[in-house]
Amino acid sequence: MKIVVVIPTYNEAGSIGKVINDVCLNCPDAEILVVDDNSPDETYKSVEIFVKANPKIHLLLRKENRGRGYAGIDGFKKALSMDADFIVEMDGDGSHNPKYIANFLELANSSKCDAIIGSRYIDGGKDEERGFLRHFVSKSARFYLSFVLGVNIKDPTSGFRMFKRKVLEAFVDELRSNDPFIVTEILYYLKKNNCVIKEYPIEFLSRFAGKSKLKIQTLIKYLFKVLKLKLSEKK
Repeated sequence: MKIVVVIPTYNEAGSIGKVINDVCLNCPDAEILVVDDNSPDETYKSVEIFVKANPKIHLLLRKENRGRGYAGIDGFKKALSMDADFIVEMDGDGSHNPKYIANFLELANSSKCDAIIGSRYIDGGKDEERGFLRHFVSKSARFYLSFVLGVNIKDPTSGFRMFKRKVLEAFVDELRSNDPFIVTEILYYLKKNNCVIKEYPIEFLSRFAGKSKLKIQTLIKYLFKVLKLKLSEKK
């Protein structure tokens, strides 16, 4: 059983080293694939140090067609080519604690599910240091996404997930998003392919360094994109 942890990065030089160390500490048997979009802060150079020291750490440096969505797609395809049985996707800023990966795996093996979502909004979950406006927009977005997509998920915008190999194989070639909307697009295809989704409570932490790249107005724009995606089924 092989686990590959995919970490898309862009300007994460201040955090990626600790994230890699934390994954290694919590999941010593997992392989790590950092997918960097040729970050201006040279995140990839920090990763290269780890690659030279540990054969389980890999770097996919992307210099063309950059974007969070494309990085995720390329990361998934690379992980599949590495013969991964389970693929985990998590952020490189420290907001996702890799200690939960073992819990995801246990849940995946003990229940008939195809994907695990690290959830901030089920019992036991927590979202650290969020202002009122961000909470309000996030809650509205969660309700909207669940309603439009027809999924009973409390945290549809979570980017901390684990997939069984067969799940990604079924639709990875259909993914088209070039931006963070990829998180929602994947949820759409999970639903379309009748995949069983489980949520596991996580504490969403403050990032180690830098600033969040997701702005509220960007999140609102994604709400229109998911409606367009859903309506495309009828054409």
